Amino acid sequence: MAETSGPPRAAPIFERICLIGVGLIGSSIAHVARHKGLARTIVVSDASSDVRRRVAELGLADKVAETAEAAVHDADLVILCVPVGAIGEVARQIAPHLREDAILSDVGSVKNAVIAEVVPFLPQNVHFIPAHPVAGTEESGPDAGFATLFRNRWCILTPPPEADPQAVARLAAFWSAAGANVEIMTPAHHDLVLAITSHVPHLIAYNIVGTAADLEEVTQSEVIKFSAGGFRDFTRIAASDPTMWRDVFLNNKDAVLEMLGRFTEDLTALQRMIRRGDGQGLFDLFTRTRAIRRGIIEQGQETAAPDFGRRKAEPNGE
Repeated sequence: MAETSGPPRAAPIFERICLIGVGLIGSSIAHVARHKGLARTIVVSDASSDVRRRVAELGLADKVAETAEAAVHDADLVILCVPVGAIGEVARQIAPHLREDAILSDVGSVKNAVIAEVVPFLPQNVHFIPAHPVAGTEESGPDAGFATLFRNRWCILTPPPEADPQAVARLAAFWSAAGANVEIMTPAHHDLVLAITSHVPHLIAYNIVGTAADLEEVTQSEVIKFSAGGFRDFTRIAASDPTMWRDVFLNNKDAVLEMLGRFTEDLTALQRMIRRGDGQGLFDLFTRTRAIRRGIIEQGQETAAPDFGRRKAEPNGE
């Protein structure tokens, strides 16, 4: 087990947090927890020995455990930062080793499937509060994280009806202190909302980039040469972690298929406008969608700059 030291932390919300999985989200949680003193001790683990070694080199945690079972020992907050498809097996492994009254959470982009996979393994004395920090970049791995990833982004909590209000409030306080805006939803509502705001856009991006790559009339050099337009923004989304997004689509397929059906209907209507030369219909649609984009920027959920919120060098992680 590797150990590192860091700056002193004051008034921690949790005594000991454990992060299972150290990709972009896990490493960013470690950064912000260390920077803002949200926990007295940070323990991490990852299935990859290379990742564990890199975490130790980066000094992201106070302790790097070789196994998830060892990592969760005595932690009062455990956050599963693994792909949705792996979350059930990790829950099975760690369940007997969780501390009584510990809060168990996750960062998955799907909630109904996560709950179905995790709950059967949990002892009664553990508080399971699913969460989804709606933040990210196209980068992945322990080197990708940074302390300001969650600033002014949303973190959605989907606690079960029987959840302890104090545990929910404590987890909400953690995410608020990390810079996020906290919202509470039911799991089903979360999955429907994220299907249209995140999952389907990613699916469309993957499809468009794949279509461009398959076009015989467009060479690879031309795609890269002219990617300063809208295609560039699709490639950013399509560069996201393939394992994570494979699991998202397979585990939120009902909501995704429903939203894809609506999208297909709207796309057919748009196709009809173009075929019929309905300039007014196109103008009205584009005016409405432009207003939505402006609303997103006004709420601080996207920057008007073309970097789409990529990591910037900022002093002291701020």
